[in-house]
Amino acid sequence: MTDFFTMLPGETAAPVPPGPVLSSGSTGIRRVHRFLLWAYREAPNLVRSTAAGDTARAALVGEVLSNFDKVLLVHQEGQNLFMYPQLAERAPACASHVEQMLQQHRGIKDRVESIGPVRKRWMQTAEAGTRDELAKGYEDVHSVLSEHLRREVTEVMPAVDRVMTEEELNAMVQHGVRQHDKKFLVTYLGLILATNPPEDRRAIFFEEIPALARLGYRLIGRRMYRRQYAALFPGRPIPETL
Repeated sequence: MTDFFTMLPGETAAPVPPGPVLSSGSTGIRRVHRFLLWAYREAPNLVRSTAAGDTARAALVGEVLSNFDKVLLVHQEGQNLFMYPQLAERAPACASHVEQMLQQHRGIKDRVESIGPVRKRWMQTAEAGTRDELAKGYEDVHSVLSEHLRREVTEVMPAVDRVMTEEELNAMVQHGVRQHDKKFLVTYLGLILATNPPEDRRAIFFEEIPALARLGYRLIGRRMYRRQYAALFPGRPIPETL
């Protein structure tokens, strides 16, 4: 089976600067991107699975999608602040790729922000026409996002790994953590684990997650994740985590 993160014909990676690999940024970005690919692949189906007039389910689905959108935009904001300026400065030959990625970020942000009012209206009314408009909006986001997530990994991250340290990339991660409610984060951890292959789950949980957060997940997060997944996808088996 071909890895999703594979360069397609006609695509060209940014020049990789000489020198040692300083970080494992490519690995970490793949893990986040797997979750985002899953989230936006499911988003249109979640909207369409809500019957017209079912405001309770529209409110539930809309809140979850709002969280997905925030994760995505905060993730991109962190890269804009803590990754791309540094890459452009330290590897000038990557300038055209940096500008292309930033342009894609702007296009994705515009799309996500444009469907925000539609989502809020649908959460209140669960009206069929608004539901269809929202589902199409998320399909549009998914189509541009999936290309961006793949190309960011294949074209840019190998260069990032050569010019940025683990500590610098962790500053980007911590920027994201500060933007989210802790209760949401422990549920989100379940989704990150569930959307990554088993060999990555243990590395995420034991190497990237602080001990206190691991405890929080085991005490309440895993139960919250399972409850939310069952409500979103009734009858579907709940993916295992840790």
